[in-house]
Amino acid sequence: MIIGFLAVLSAAAAAGMRIGLPLLIILLLHSDELVANLPGIGWLPPRVLIAIFTMWAVFELFGSKQLLGQRILQAIALFFSPIVGAILSLTVAQVIRLEFEPLWLVGVMGGLVAFVLKLTLTGWFFRLRGLPLWWSFTEDFLCVVLVLFAFQSPEQGGIIAMILLWLAVRSSTEWKRYYQENRQPQGDASGPD
Repeated sequence: MIIGFLAVLSAAAAAGMRIGLPLLIILLLHSDELVANLPGIGWLPPRVLIAIFTMWAVFELFGSKQLLGQRILQAIALFFSPIVGAILSLTVAQVIRLEFEPLWLVGVMGGLVAFVLKLTLTGWFFRLRGLPLWWSFTEDFLCVVLVLFAFQSPEQGGIIAMILLWLAVRSSTEWKRYYQENRQPQGDASGPD
């Protein structure tokens, strides 16, 4: 059961980086029966889903390399990452036959993991006024690796996802310390009485 949760964590972390790319990989690697069981979007024909997620993945891959594309992606992904995280988590739980009840709780956990990672990346985007190009390539690579590891090597994927969550928590504590140190005292700005 722990390996199942590591697989779910790996898929959710992939959704915290990209939205269309992990869904496209799942659609291309797995059967039509799995596509029919995708929560929330399984009612669409597989070819329509593949077309939608291919277009979005291409935009993610090319748009994330320029500042304007990064802004658009950060805004959209911040809203959709919890939804995609929940979908990916539930899909992985169904594929590996995770024995956990209630299953919707797995979706909630996956959505929260994806949201925390995307929120951290969005924070870094605004703090640095754009993510460097090397980070965009790293994010693409990690997203693909995490989705593949979720099905083929969940232990490694889960460990990578936990490291990313640890880095997200460390980032939030660093931001808090940074803003506390750089905040000006309220009473020092006034002149002599």
